[in-house]
Amino acid sequence: MNLILLYESDFISEHKVHLTDHRAQHIQNVHRAAIGDKLKIGRLNQLMGSGLVRQSDANGVILETHFDQEPPTPLPLTLILALPRPRMLARSLQHISTLGVKRLVLLGTKRVEKSYWMSPELKPEKIRDNLILGLEQARDTLLPEVHLETQFKPFVEDRLPNICAGTQGIVAHPGSLEACPRGIEGETTLAIGPEGGFIPYEVEKLVEAGLKPVHLGERILRVETAVTALLARLF
Repeated sequence: MNLILLYESDFISEHKVHLTDHRAQHIQNVHRAAIGDKLKIGRLNQLMGSGLVRQSDANGVILETHFDQEPPTPLPLTLILALPRPRMLARSLQHISTLGVKRLVLLGTKRVEKSYWMSPELKPEKIRDNLILGLEQARDTLLPEVHLETQFKPFVEDRLPNICAGTQGIVAHPGSLEACPRGIEGETTLAIGPEGGFIPYEVEKLVEAGLKPVHLGERILRVETAVTALLARLF
């Protein structure tokens, strides 16, 4: 935990928070912070700063807060990700949050099993927990927006054209003729398929909506690997 992320419910006064959960345990057992030590803190969806330890005992930790820093700049990106299998979803969400994505669409495709949508990992509280783990790792406070789109065709035909309008649209698809660009600038819409990739019909519909197919080379990557590799290459 590289950042102690704070919520409105933590504040006991304008400049003090009282922590009694896993964050207090982390401060005491991992940071081993003593009275007078300063820790890196952030207020969810607001500024970052420092927290001065005023109390640390069996009743929890009290920090005196000071906020004076902006969070890291978000990626200029809307990421459209075919819903990964449940065991990969948690890791993918953490990586996406760590890397600075703030707009995420989880999409149903032909190769996304319908049972995936019933996974407990898709409960709002589970999604939020994994995104917060990514924020704490990256020292960020801005929680990504996540939208669930179970139906491919209505999303691609009705909503995707507006999403990618005015952006550089890219669909990562093995076997494409053009290599993925490097170090791009400006707003971008990126679509990444499931294990096995998008089917040809889906690629056609994505292209019609304004996305250009690109590849990452000869190797076929797992979803969480592809996400990290693509974002690193693009930005």
